[in-house]
Amino acid sequence: MNNSKLSPRLDTIDKAILKELQKNARISNVDLSKRVNLSPTPCLERVKRLEKSGIILGYHANVCPIKTKTSMLVFIEVTLERTNNEVFKGFADTVKKYSEILECHMIAGGFDYLLKLRFKDIQEYREFLGDGLVNLPKVSLTHTYIVSEEVKDTNYNDLRNI
Repeated sequence: MNNSKLSPRLDTIDKAILKELQKNARISNVDLSKRVNLSPTPCLERVKRLEKSGIILGYHANVCPIKTKTSMLVFIEVTLERTNNEVFKGFADTVKKYSEILECHMIAGGFDYLLKLRFKDIQEYREFLGDGLVNLPKVSLTHTYIVSEEVKDTNYNDLRNI
């Protein structure tokens, strides 16, 4: 539940908790409480409050793409034929059906969406082009960028400005 009325004001301890959980979401509450200089019960209460307020959206495992044979990273710029709420909704609903598409962002600028995808190899990417990309509604133009090196990849949010 992401309700801004429930969002608490974050103090330095909340920010420290979030920073530690972003580094290691599997940290025990006892270890977390030690790292943020708080006793375990109030620490757990803060974590629960951060979850309930929607500041903590969930927890995930960071999976190695090489070991899972999905090391080919691709970005695709998508330009739609026209833009209106119906087209946006249809595009978003369709994109959510493809597991290859890791992220989809609506962009303000020279194109409409930026997709982030992972594949095993160029053949799997080519199959997606023929079977997946052509099924995305109202697409008029795409540009594909194959990543040759991942310089920085992080899920951390910068907490300095909150």
